[in-house]
Order: sequence, then C-alpha cells, then structure tokens
Amino acid sequence: MIPEIGYFALVLAMALSLLLCIFPLWGAYTGNLRLMRAAPSLAIGQCLLVFFAFAVLIYITLTDDFTVAYVAHHSSSTLPWYYKVTSTWGGHEGAILLWLVMQSAWTALVAMMSKSLPWVLRARVLGVLGFLGVGFMLYTLWMSSPFERLLPYFPVEGRDLNPLLQDPGMIIHPPLLYMGYVGLSVSFSFAIAALLTGKLDNTWAKWSRPWTMAAWAFLTLGITIGSWWAYAELGWGGWWFWDPVENASLMPWLVATALLHSLAATEKRGVFKSWTVLLAIAAFSLCLLGTFIVRSGIIVSVHAFATDPDRGLYILSFLAVVVGGSLALYATRVAQVHSEGRYRFVSREVGLWLNNIFLVVATLIVLLGTLLPMIHKELGLGSISIGVPFFNQMFAILIVPFAILLGLAPMLRWKQNKLGGLVKKWGVIVALSLVVTATWLFSSYDQVSPLTFMATALAVWITVATASDLLQKISSQSSVMQGLKRLGLSYWAMMLGHVGLAFVIASVTLTSAYSVERAVAMKPGDVAMLNEYQYRFEGVKEIRGPNYSGHAGVVTVLKEGKVVTELYAEKRLYDIGMQFMTEAAIDDGFFRDLYLALGEQLSQGAWSLRIYHKPYVRWMWLGGLLIALAGFIVLGDKRYRRRSEKGIKG
Repeated sequence: MIPEIGYFALVLAMALSLLLCIFPLWGAYTGNLRLMRAAPSLAIGQCLLVFFAFAVLIYITLTDDFTVAYVAHHSSSTLPWYYKVTSTWGGHEGAILLWLVMQSAWTALVAMMSKSLPWVLRARVLGVLGFLGVGFMLYTLWMSSPFERLLPYFPVEGRDLNPLLQDPGMIIHPPLLYMGYVGLSVSFSFAIAALLTGKLDNTWAKWSRPWTMAAWAFLTLGITIGSWWAYAELGWGGWWFWDPVENASLMPWLVATALLHSLAATEKRGVFKSWTVLLAIAAFSLCLLGTFIVRSGIIVSVHAFATDPDRGLYILSFLAVVVGGSLALYATRVAQVHSEGRYRFVSREVGLWLNNIFLVVATLIVLLGTLLPMIHKELGLGSISIGVPFFNQMFAILIVPFAILLGLAPMLRWKQNKLGGLVKKWGVIVALSLVVTATWLFSSYDQVSPLTFMATALAVWITVATASDLLQKISSQSSVMQGLKRLGLSYWAMMLGHVGLAFVIASVTLTSAYSVERAVAMKPGDVAMLNEYQYRFEGVKEIRGPNYSGHAGVVTVLKEGKVVTELYAEKRLYDIGMQFMTEAAIDDGFFRDLYLALGEQLSQGAWSLRIYHKPYVRWMWLGGLLIALAGFIVLGDKRYRRRSEKGIKG
C-alpha cells in the first residue's frame, strides 16, 4: 500500500503542475490577478507532494520491499543503509524522480523568493516552470514510475546496486549535477517569460543572474566531483575520458558560463540582450539533450542508463517541443530587441563578447564530437570514432586565446580603455609570467617541451594578471584596509573563479606531461622503483566488507629509505552479482598523487600491479572547487540581497 501512496502523491503533483502551467499563463494573458496569485501556492504544493513521493521511495528501499520492481533491481538486503539511500537515484526511474525533486524545489524557491517581481513576469516564469514540470511528471508516471510492483511473484533478494555506484562519489555527484541541470531551467523560464512579456529590459537579466549563478555553481561542483570519482573509482588513473555522458554535462556548463558573462553585460550596460536570451535557451536545451543521450540507450558507457528506445523517443519529442517552441518565440520577438549601450573595441564589452565566442565554439566542438558518431551509426553509415586526441587538440588550440583574454579581462573597463597604458601594463605582466614559469618548470623537471611551457605560462599569466589587478585596486586607495573594503563580493568571486581556472590549466598540463606509470609483477618482498619512490610489495590479505569479499594488496612506499605511506589496493568480489571491482589505493598530496591498482594473481605467488605517479593532479579539483565557490560567493553580494528585499520597480 505504501508504494501506491507514493504514486498517488505524484499523480496529485502532476495535477498541480498542470494547473501551475495553465493558471498563471492565462492570468498573465488576460490580466486576471487572481489566477496569477494562485501560482506560488501551486508551486509549493507540488513541491511538497514530490518530496513526499521521494521519501516514500527511500522508505521502501530502506525496508527492503522487493515487491517493488525498482527496489528489487537496484538494492539488496546486504547493502549498507547509505548506499540503499543512494540506490534511490542509482537507476533510471529513481534518477528521474530525483530530477523531479530538484525541479519542484527550484520552482518552489522561485515562487517564495520572487515576491517583488511584477506579477505578470512572476506568473509567466512560474507558468513555464510548471510546463517543464508537467513534461517530466508525465514521463515519470507514464514510462518511468519507480513504484511499479512485481506482484504476485517477487524475489526474496534484490539484485544489488551496481558495484561501480557503491562509492561516496555516487552519494553527492548526481544530486549536485541535477541541481545544476534543473537550475538552468529557471534561467530558461526567465528568458521565455521575458519574451512572452515583450519587455527584454534589464529587469529580467537582473533577476535571472543570481539563479543562473546558483545553477552554474552546483553544476561546476557536480562536474568536479564526478571527475574525482572517475579518477578514484575506475582504476585507470584518468580524470576525464571525453565519454559522451561526461560531455553531456560539459556542454551546458560551457554555455552557462557564457550566459553568466553575457548576463553581466546585459544587466550593467544593456547590451547583448538577444544573444543572452539565446544562451539561456541553449543552456537548458543542452541539459535536455544530455538527458536524452544518457537515457535513450543509443550509447554504451560506464555512466549511461541503457534503457528502452520508447523512453528516448519521449525525451527527444519533449526536447523538440521545448527547443522548437522557444526558438519560434525567440524568432518572433528578436526583431524588437535593441541594445542600448555603446562601446569601443578596447573595452570590457568586447572582452565579454570574445569570451562568449570561445565558449560557444568549444561547445560546438564537443557537440560535434559527441553526436557525429551516433548520427553516423544511426544512418547506417558504419561506426566512426572521435576520441581523446580530437578533443585534446581542439581544446589546446582554443585555450590559448581564451586564457590570454581571461588575464586581460579584469583590467578592462566598460565602454572604452586607453590602449597605450594597457599595453605597457600587460608587457610587464607577460615578462613576469615567463620568468615565474621558467623558474618553476626548469627547477622541477629535466625536460620541458615548448607546449608544456606555453600552457603552464598561460596558467601563470592568469594568476599574475589577476593578482596585479588586485594590487592596483588596493594601492589606489589611501590604505590597504580601505582598498579591501571597497572591493565587493562579485570582484572577489571573479578573482577566485579565474585563479581556479588557472589551477585547472596548470594541473591538466603538468599531469599530462609528467605523469608516469609502470606495470609490474611482484612477489612478497619485491621492490619496484618509480621516480624517487620505492614500492615494496608486502603481500595480499583477505578482506571482508558488508556485501563483498576479496583481497587487498599491501604496498609500503619509501623515499630515501624512509616510509612515506602504506597503500591497500583492493580487488573486491560482490556477493550478489558476483562482480569483480578494483578499488585503487591513493596517497594524495598537494604536489603529487601515488596511485596503485591491484591486478590479477599470476603464477608462483606473484600479483600484477599498476603504479602511477601523478604530479599536481589535485590542483584540478582544487581549481574546480574554487570556481564553484566563486559562484556561491556572488550570491552573497549585497545587490542580490537588496534586490530580494526591496524588489525592482517596473
């Protein structure tokens, strides 16, 4: 009876979403304030019902109700309780319900925190969010319900959660990623509402910007943790594989990054209005495209949910309606949009425009590399492969002008700059960056390739340029404290985001250039050397977990005769699915990781092991965390709090 209650709660939520789609939009069209005022209550009501349904799914999973098909397929009685909770989004149906949880939560937040918006704009934003909720709730109830029963015949034990997903990364990565995906639907809804209203002034950009920033920050955090999870869990020692599912999250992030910068220009200077709306539409459309890629069954991936084609067809149809309808509306209104600001070539406006160009081109490259093999195969033209070398080469080309621009950006002003003074300042920063890079690399490594030097210099350039701008702003005031007080949170966030990207560029460059690995066969007592470290194999011991057994290879790591750490690399056999999984052992450090994976048992008591030495790999995730933190810091800016408290007149 309890699963049926959860399903009924979703039916009621679907009814409220349908009303949320109809009432405020019709009220805004006819000027009926009563219908518009119903929208917040409907949004909060559907949110409570969806949360209740999700709580029901968690309950029946924790109580091992294997009469429910979803629980039987994705959980087991031996699964630890925290992975039982995780299993509620570890399969297709539960993941879609998690999407609904996020969708309803964002809708309710918009309803509660937009009280000072004009009622017509507020109603249309909530109406568009209601329409999106209807689409996904209909999909859940019709094709992806997690509450379906197996009665009268049901198993006494579940199939267990996929061992790949029994990892701490699974607990936090999907919710954060979905918070970002679904959060971009708010930006989309503000853009569509502005188009429906016919007033593409600065108001919608001001209100859309903090919501976009929050979604972007969550998406950044989700991607960062996903990269770390792949590195730690898959045992390959890699941090990004250009997998189609990974690309599915990268594309909306790139466009959302462009959208944030474009929103800043639209809000402050009244420029790029039509382009900003188009970016808002594109960002959420790419989220839907990513959902189609993951859940249509058209790709084979360690991340993908291989599911039936009918589900993929529904998502593709919904994508066509959302994208086609929004672009049609955009086409009818774009002629009425006119930019207000004027600017010269050397200005912050042009810098932001170039930033957008690079990010959109990068998105198109990822889109082409991801979809072309699928389209080629579906058309019966055979299989083609667009792999890591293609993406690496294209991004290596794009990152050069993008990083140069990123270093220049903080020093550019709105409207116009004097080129002579900027060139002199940039020349000093370039010289200092080259000196720092040369000192760093040639003191650390015997060989430095020109490509490695250039890429590292770009990361140093961004950092030095950002620090130089900060010093200039502080020194222009009468005291250091006064200079620091005059800098708002938005400025600190910009600095943090740019430095975070510099960390990522440096990490990718140095890890790719100087990582080394060695495959060895070792008996107890054998020693292998890699760089300056000695790896002494102590042997293998039996291990037993809550739902698995296996072996752990014990390796003592020494440097100059002193013990650095002891690594335990595991080979697990899960009880129910009888699947083998490799759990890498990692000794992490700020400047390097020691990474060890246990392979198969060989003859005469030997075991195969793979040893990796990865310099600066942690900087990648540190950079991602700094970038995400920058987004959250911006949300504390006084302008956004004041906007929430006092509202925007108009």
